[in-house]
Amino acid sequence: MTDSTDRFGVWAPDRDRVDLVVDGTTHTMQRDAAGWWWADDVAPHAGARYGFCLDGGDPLPDPRSESQPDGVDGLSAWVDHDSFPWTDRGWRGVSLPGAVLYELHVGTFTPNGTFDDAITQLPHLRALGVDAVELMPVVEFSGDRGWGYDGVDLFAPHDAYGGPDAMKRFVDACHEHGIGVVLDVVYNHLGPSGNYLGQYGPYFSDRHHTNWGSAVNLDGPGSDEVRRFFVDNALTWLRDYHVDGLRLDAVHALVDESAIHFLEQLADEVDALSAHVARPLFLIAESDLNDPRFVRSRDAGGFGLHAAWADEWHHALHAVLTGETDGYYADFGTLEHLAKALRQAWVYDGTWSDHRRRHHGRSPAGLRGHQFVVCTQNHDQVGNRAVGDRPSEQMSVGRLRIAAALLLTSPFTPMLFQGEEWGASTPFQYFTDHEDPGLGRAVSEGRRSEFSSFGWSPDDVPDPQAISTFERSSLDWSEPEREPHRTTLAWYQGLIELRRRYACLSDPRLSTVQVEVDEASSTLVVARGEIDVLVNLSDEDRTWVYTGMYRVVAASDLGVRSDDGHVVVPPEAVVLVERAPAPA
Repeated sequence: MTDSTDRFGVWAPDRDRVDLVVDGTTHTMQRDAAGWWWADDVAPHAGARYGFCLDGGDPLPDPRSESQPDGVDGLSAWVDHDSFPWTDRGWRGVSLPGAVLYELHVGTFTPNGTFDDAITQLPHLRALGVDAVELMPVVEFSGDRGWGYDGVDLFAPHDAYGGPDAMKRFVDACHEHGIGVVLDVVYNHLGPSGNYLGQYGPYFSDRHHTNWGSAVNLDGPGSDEVRRFFVDNALTWLRDYHVDGLRLDAVHALVDESAIHFLEQLADEVDALSAHVARPLFLIAESDLNDPRFVRSRDAGGFGLHAAWADEWHHALHAVLTGETDGYYADFGTLEHLAKALRQAWVYDGTWSDHRRRHHGRSPAGLRGHQFVVCTQNHDQVGNRAVGDRPSEQMSVGRLRIAAALLLTSPFTPMLFQGEEWGASTPFQYFTDHEDPGLGRAVSEGRRSEFSSFGWSPDDVPDPQAISTFERSSLDWSEPEREPHRTTLAWYQGLIELRRRYACLSDPRLSTVQVEVDEASSTLVVARGEIDVLVNLSDEDRTWVYTGMYRVVAASDLGVRSDDGHVVVPPEAVVLVERAPAPA
């Protein structure tokens, strides 16, 4: 890294000697009392290749490297953030309340899989009506292809995607199109290949363990600098890359017994940066704990994050629409489960979970709808299926459109997954490109063994290391021009437009949501202000009777009939009805 005086420095508190290598020349570094080593006799310049030699060893990349043009094991390249010609000075940011998010993976979003190529599809996203894209992790990881959750250079945009300037061009172009950018960051672990953090200092600790091994050291000796490392990383994306928000991966694995939890510190510093740059900045947590503490205000004893993913909304909807009840879907499957999700996002709020064999969660009372990010599909719920098949392979077109209607009329923050808007037929599979053959084999074998609880055959699981697995996952941009994809896309566009037109559809007050279900008739009604969402999941027509003035504002099926106060909804269809307000 370089500090504000533009000198090279690195934190390595337990080393006796650290040398800096810049463009082939070695420089001795001096240690300060805090364990930082500095080189005062060399000034960095844009593109300089450098690394640090620890106790006479070979040069390693900078832990805070902002560019890795030669991969995770190569030297770092210095980046001059001040030289980029930003054009978004008029951008005032995007707020979560009322927003529609769109998750995408840079490598498979377009044929070339780069930031610059993704820019070419921003007009599509603008026409769709989304407010912000949510990028799956983009930091440097082993190889060219991957989901990004095994990143190791947390400050460096992936070189295969175009590197730092290409990412800035993408963010700048998004803002030009009126679209915000949310970045998925992973602070709970690093990938297995190219991870040199532990050689520099106590970034990990055996005091706590996670699914990935030793936990990040957030509360042990040396943890002040470790916490600073991750907070500075978050601020770098928000400040230097003009990103509008961060999605924090698996925050339940950030084990911290300090009086001030790392997440509280992070949220506090992000709020301070937001005040400085005069635009909204937000943090979205991923957690399966159903714990409102993550998003409660710091004044109320919470961490003060701005929203949380609510996967149970997806699970309740998916189980009803597909009939799948294996694995964690065993906790779902009834219309009552779905109704509870539609009212408050979390189904398990301190209630008994058969799947976990214990009580789970806590009541979300007092939270607002926009503090929950919900979806009908995302990278996990698609990509972690054995063959990465999408709901378009599991549901009828009618049920897909029902799912979209329930999502986009909800009080929550809806998120689409790339291609969902046209019912993409391309799968999204798990793919890697590890250069270490042993690691590649281990990943492939591990992937095949993890799906037994869902009843999926290991023989059906594609090899993550095969390039064909990656290629199958790339979106087919010719599909939106063909049926039934064209009509599905129009349905999504229309629903987002209605969400903009009717304030009741984006109203985040959960107290305004009314849901009625009839298991016997397989029907569901969600009342959102003056809009009723009528859902028929049965295999025959269902009729709703209206005594006052009403009109149908959207219907997923041409067979809908409306006259004389009767709205007849065909099988597997959804209708939005606007009721006239009652006389004063």
